[in-house]
Amino acid sequence: MAADKRGNKTVRDLVLSLVVLSVVVAVIYLFVPHDSKADPVKPISYSVELGQARRDAPFKVAGPEGLSAQWRATSVDYNAADPHKVSWHIGFVDPEQQYVAVEQSNDVPADFIAAVTLNAHRDGSRTVTVGGQVWERWTGKRYTALVRKEQGVTTIVLGTGPDSQLTQMAAALQERSGQ
Repeated sequence: MAADKRGNKTVRDLVLSLVVLSVVVAVIYLFVPHDSKADPVKPISYSVELGQARRDAPFKVAGPEGLSAQWRATSVDYNAADPHKVSWHIGFVDPEQQYVAVEQSNDVPADFIAAVTLNAHRDGSRTVTVGGQVWERWTGKRYTALVRKEQGVTTIVLGTGPDSQLTQMAAALQERSGQ
């Protein structure tokens, strides 16, 4: 008989525990914001990092100027830990809600291009001229890219959006150093 009483207490304790947990979960749900209509993109400022990169990098650093407010910066990184592989990155969500990024480095061009484009390949001999500069067109499974190789620096504009958005970003780039 003692075993039956003990078994009943265990079930009763389990039910009470579930009730208490349900109340806690309900309270947490009520107090945690969950606006499903909110924009998931959290824009960031990149002016400090751009200024630092332009002062420190061994190449002229490209930063966009004149883009509309619909272009929202979402990521930025300047890495100068290895002087032979200095890199600059700035990522955006464009007006069409697609990803567009600017990548620059003094790393070996082939290695850098493969790394940031996720092994995209040259699109034949196709090129795009933007602002008097010739960019090679590259395509891959994930990104389309515009690539410009110069002495000491490779600049890449890549993204998931249409060519027009990549071209618009490339046209907005201003390269400066020492600021």
